[in-house]
Amino acid sequence: MNLKNKNVLLVGLAKTGVSTIKLLDKLESNIIVNDIKDKEKLKDILEELKDIKNAEYILGYHPENVDHIDIAVVSPGVPLDLPFILKLKEKQIEIIGEVELAYRLSKNPIFVGITGTNGKTTTTSLVGEIFKAAQKDTYIVGNIGNPVIETVETTDEDSYLITELSSFQLESIVDFKPKVASILNLSPDHLNRHHTMENYIAAKANIFKNQNYDDFAILNYDDKQVRALSEKCNGQVIFFSRREKLDKGVYLDESDNIVIDIEEKIVLLNKKELSLPGPHNLENCMAAIAMAYVCKIDLETLREVLKTFKAVEHRLEYVRTLHDIIFVNDSKGTNPDSTIKAIQSYDNPVILIAGGYNKDSDYNELLAIGKKNIKALVLMGETAPLIEECAKTKDYKTIIRVNNMKEAVEASYSLASKGDVVLLSPACASWDMYKSFEVRGMDFKDNVNSLK
Repeated sequence: MNLKNKNVLLVGLAKTGVSTIKLLDKLESNIIVNDIKDKEKLKDILEELKDIKNAEYILGYHPENVDHIDIAVVSPGVPLDLPFILKLKEKQIEIIGEVELAYRLSKNPIFVGITGTNGKTTTTSLVGEIFKAAQKDTYIVGNIGNPVIETVETTDEDSYLITELSSFQLESIVDFKPKVASILNLSPDHLNRHHTMENYIAAKANIFKNQNYDDFAILNYDDKQVRALSEKCNGQVIFFSRREKLDKGVYLDESDNIVIDIEEKIVLLNKKELSLPGPHNLENCMAAIAMAYVCKIDLETLREVLKTFKAVEHRLEYVRTLHDIIFVNDSKGTNPDSTIKAIQSYDNPVILIAGGYNKDSDYNELLAIGKKNIKALVLMGETAPLIEECAKTKDYKTIIRVNNMKEAVEASYSLASKGDVVLLSPACASWDMYKSFEVRGMDFKDNVNSLK
């Protein structure tokens, strides 16, 4: 792909945008940078880009004239139904994302793509650690926080890019084709962006749309919506299941052994030997096993990593025990289904800290399931009144509204008894109060560690 002297419109100055601009500058493109934020709000990022000479900046508003644009590269956070994006489409100007651009510019590394509503980060990190332990040239990239574009100059056909992919990133896929693609699960999320569940699922399914029979699609058999997508796969479908014994795939036998039955039957290890707790993590591990197996990773290496891998930061991360009260950071729980999985990981009573940015989620199922062991709700952020209203219909007795994380942690601690779990799992994105879920999680940990 030759972008020299091409007029490239880069929309969105997030982390991927900065990395993309730096590479486009090396490729001698004519860069037009657009962001709805103004110059003052972007001053730190602009300082980082001060050495980029061949760039024009349109800040604080979107461009009206797009006739001179050759190609547009749109950051994941930018909706594709904005008026000026639609104008680009009308003029048949190609619109792609950073992942697609990196794929086109790369030197044919092996992509392992991972998506789903929940478990993406844990599974991506686990698969990455397995490949690293197997001495592969491994890069853990994508929605996990490391732009794919940053690997273009350092990877080749012997490199593995273990790539977490969000629905936003997959919306703009054109040619991207991972050797291995996995969909972990599907539940309502980001409906404020995708509008319907059908659109959301269609975006996720883009992960395997360009695959052929030499490629692999690793799918969750227990999730009916994921299982149904197998009919659209051109690659070899490998299912994993914690509930059913499969004719072909990765499953549990009657003794809770994890079995790989693809080319031959292999008893890998017992589920009790896994380092990660909870049924959702069993599914994540099974998906990772299938991905590693089809990439011919040594089985002993695979076993060892599965036994020793530590939880990802902000995903059911143990923080501290104080007076026999356990504090857990699950700030990565940004939708109701993710929070359901977090709650179901504990038999103890839970003080749940929840609430945040409104993504038009439905909290009925979460609060119905949560009645089993949620002792109290501590709510903050934009969605606090919505969750409280729903909780009252489920007859929750203890609901406290707070203004910030410090108040949330102190209130939770005062409500908790010995053996209880204080769980930050917001069931919402962080953007009403925090720059990211990572910042939210760090605020929780700081306040927990400040408790006397």
